[in-house]
Amino acid sequence: MGYEFLKKWGLFGLVLMLAMAIITGCGTPEESSQENVNAGEEELVEENQVQPETERDELFPVTIVDDASREVTIESEPETIVSIQASNTEISFALGLGDKVIGVSDYCNYPAEVLDIEKVGAQDMNAELILTLLPDIALVTDYHFNTHPDILEQFEEAGINVIVVGSASSFEDVYQKIDMIASATGSQNAAEEIISDMKERHQAIKVQAEESITDPKKVWVEVSPAPDIFTTGQNTFMHEMLESIQAVNAAEDHEGWVSLTEEEIVQLNPDVIITTYGYYVDNPSGDVLARDGWAEVPAIQNEQVFDVDNDTVTRPGPRLIEGVETLAKLIYPEVFE
Repeated sequence: MGYEFLKKWGLFGLVLMLAMAIITGCGTPEESSQENVNAGEEELVEENQVQPETERDELFPVTIVDDASREVTIESEPETIVSIQASNTEISFALGLGDKVIGVSDYCNYPAEVLDIEKVGAQDMNAELILTLLPDIALVTDYHFNTHPDILEQFEEAGINVIVVGSASSFEDVYQKIDMIASATGSQNAAEEIISDMKERHQAIKVQAEESITDPKKVWVEVSPAPDIFTTGQNTFMHEMLESIQAVNAAEDHEGWVSLTEEEIVQLNPDVIITTYGYYVDNPSGDVLARDGWAEVPAIQNEQVFDVDNDTVTRPGPRLIEGVETLAKLIYPEVFE
């Protein structure tokens, strides 16, 4: 009987040991479930570049090189931002930082929320107010850097991280600005989405234009009305936009922002005229159509004069792609409508 007892319990012990080994290897149901969740999160991060909070915290401290070629180290994730340029304000909101913006320039007008945010000046900054607000980051321009270095030094001495965001004249420049501001604020994922969306939409327009437009139109752009008429030549957003849609910039022989006389403009014979000053002139298209001596210009004969939102074609921010899409529809409605 003793032998039978040992034999019975020996077999039971073996089964018990195997069961324990299985349990130890697989873990508890709760542990197994948690591992599946963690694996799912890792896969989500890998596929969609989603940043968990722990990874977001690890982004700081971060050192960036701003557009004044200065190394700026941000020790921790910024909680408050002052933006003294409309384009930088738009970029900040697009990156999802709107609730952190506590001060904006006098000329910031988009999105609508900025109208209720404290105004801190423009080229001439309200240094006292900015120091009172004491933001973690101040997004300034190269103009501020070159003309008000003493004020920016005061900001830095007060513990404000000053980031110089320079001027831009191309889409690539804008992508760089978005990326830099995102790096300083821990918003890289949002920046990647914005830049990717802009590039995809821009490329789609280029492809459609290349495939569909065989007779390019000459376009005259006015960024200020008569008598001092200014236009945009090469190395400007408008020039790049027109090239994107297979249109010819009537001022392509010039560079940057230039002034031409009415006699010079009429001789260019543009097919389409685009104005960008409707925000302060009541009827810009009507004024152009009524100009003396312009009756033989194709754009006047065919009433192809249109005003577009200035901010979407000259302001270096995420809405530039809207400017391209608008121009495409106005200039080549048969292709892009």
